[in-house]
This record gives sequence, structure tokens and C-alpha cells, in this order.
Amino acid sequence: MRRRTAAAALMTVVLALAGCGGSPDKTASSAPAASGAGSAQGVAPSVPATQNASSSAAAAPPANNGNPGGRATVPAEARAVDTSKPTRVVGNGTPGSCTSEAVVSAVAAGGIITFSCGPEPVTITMKATAKVKNVQGAKIVLDGGGKVTLSGEGRRRILYMNTCDQKQGWTTSHCQDQDHPSLTVQNLTFADGNSTGETAEGGGGGAIFVRGGRFKVVNSRFVRNRCDQNGPDLGGAAIRVLSQFHNQPVYVVGSTFGGASGQGGVCANGGALSSIGVSWVVLNSVLSYNSAVGKGANPARAGTPGGGSGGAIYCDGNLFTVRLAGTLVEQNKANEGGGAVFFVSNDRSGTMSIESSTLRKNPSAGFETQGFPGIFFLGARPPSVSSSSLTK
Repeated sequence: MRRRTAAAALMTVVLALAGCGGSPDKTASSAPAASGAGSAQGVAPSVPATQNASSSAAAAPPANNGNPGGRATVPAEARAVDTSKPTRVVGNGTPGSCTSEAVVSAVAAGGIITFSCGPEPVTITMKATAKVKNVQGAKIVLDGGGKVTLSGEGRRRILYMNTCDQKQGWTTSHCQDQDHPSLTVQNLTFADGNSTGETAEGGGGGAIFVRGGRFKVVNSRFVRNRCDQNGPDLGGAAIRVLSQFHNQPVYVVGSTFGGASGQGGVCANGGALSSIGVSWVVLNSVLSYNSAVGKGANPARAGTPGGGSGGAIYCDGNLFTVRLAGTLVEQNKANEGGGAVFFVSNDRSGTMSIESSTLRKNPSAGFETQGFPGIFFLGARPPSVSSSSLTK
């Protein structure tokens, strides 16, 4: 790809939400464009709604995730799924019954999955990646009730769905554009996922990798996730998505990525989220303390491994959209472009909007678009900004 000149000076963004930044101005005037390139122990299948385990799981109070000041309207399709009548429950009421094997088995079997691990918060250390089987029905929901953390131990990816992976059941001849499975994760924490060394589909997705179908995240937290630290286009320390049915968006609602110093994700690109040709709607969420640590951008400069863009969000492809509403994006950083967001629509058809959100203190060490602190943008027109604050 050829190097592109960053957009000319644009209007000062509206200041409505409080926020000011103090990071140094390291804005560059030009930058390279990116290339688009059954049941097991601890699992109770087919649980009746009257069973105690399902009732306690459904009633568990959710964790306090996302942006408490966010007021963006959440459309019906982006809201949490009703899990009061689960298909299966992981655990039998004790922490010891909630095992990695039980989670892997439940996810493979599909359906609405809840947890019964006792009254206190519990961390389940994943000894293997839980993988969605594409032939197990249209809907998979994983609901932790606000008390469950799935940990990758810093050694492995936590959750995987890929409609084009024949090992998981190739159900159509147009795998990259099918409406199923639909995967929802809600009221969960994903911690210490690590996809470093994963090469399938280009890698990335330290906690969750998705290709195809539909995917959404509701009231969940992602902390200390990792993926490869070099590479021009791989990314998504927390989440990597490569395609969605009919380019419908991935919804991220009331969720936190990082949230405090030392808790953020680290990857070559996209310290929280990364995608190619995928649209995102991020509502009432927090993305903070995430880092894009690659070096050399995309395409990689001579003598470099590439990467380093999109401290929080890295998006590449052709026609896609990104919408941030009621969302706080702060204290993310990129070694190259877009300390907060890196957005490159190769055919210049993509658009971005920022509504009632605050973006602050997201330094871009290499380049960003003038007038949009923390953002590098190449698309159909400048990002639409309303009732928001964008500051250094």
C-alpha cells in the first residue's frame, strides 16, 4: 500500500463531556495506509427452568462494568439474552465443580449456558480453548452471572468461533457470510488470555477469536489479555473478529477493556479490539490502558516487523463502520498510529461516528489525523463527532 497523507486540519470537536488531556503532541502529517488484508463432569445438560442451579445463575447480580456515565440507547438486539431457562449449567453449586473441562464441553454442545459455582466469585483456569461447534444450533450464550472469570493463565486463547474452520463443522459453502452460530458473552470476565503463536487466520484474539456468524459482548470485562507483539495486521489482545453476517455490527455494550493501570491488553495492533472488514457499535463502555506495541506500521517499514497501531481499536478493510456512543476511551497508546483508534477503509467507503463519548490521553507516538487526537482515520469523510470530547 502507498503512504497516505493524513487529513487536513478539521473543525475543533464539541466539548460536552468533561475531560482534558496532557499527553505531548506527536502528530505526524503522513502515515502508511493499512492493507485489508455431550455432557461432562460439572455440566448439567438440558436443565429445567425449575432447577435450583438455573434459578441462582439467572438471579446473580451482574458485575459493575462499562461506563457508569454512558447514556447511549441500547437497541433490542444488543441487549443481554434471557438466560432464565438455560440449556445447560456449568457446575453443581460448588467452586470445584466449575472446571475448564466443563466449560469446554458446554461450549462445544452449544445452547444457553450459565454457571452454578457457589455464592462467591470464582475463577476458572482454562486448560484448553473452548471452541464453538458450528453444527450445534443457531445460538450459543455464555453467561457468568457477574461472578465468573475465565482465565487463559497467560498461556492460551480462551474462546474461539470460526464458521470457516472445517474442524468445527463447515455448515455452508459461504462460511464467511452465514447467520449462524450467534455467539453472546455476557456478565463474564476474560483474564490473561494469550494467543501468541497462533497462526490460523492470521492470529490475534488473545481472549476471543471470531470469524463469521454473529457476535456480541454485554456487561463483561477483559483484563491482561495478550497476542503477538509484532506483525503489520494482526491484532486484538481481547477480541479479534474477521467477518460477520451481511456486515452486521459486533455490539459491545456496558463492558470494560483494561480499566486500570496494568490491566489493559497488549498486542501488535489493537490493544483491545481488532478486525478486518467488520463493523462495530461500542456503547456505554470503557477502553483504557491498552497498548499497540508493534513497530513499523502497515505495510511494515523496511527493517521492521510491522504493527503498532490502534492502542484500543484497530480496524481495517473496505466497507465497514465504527460507532462509539456513551463510551470512555483513555490512557491507551500506540507505538505508531492511532493511540485510541486506527481506522483505515482501503476503498474509502467506511465511516465512523463518536457520540456522547470522551477520548483523552491516548498518545500516538507516530502519526494521527490532525484535529482528531488519538485517531488515525482514512475513510469516506471525516469522523462525525457530536456531544463528545476529544483531547490529548
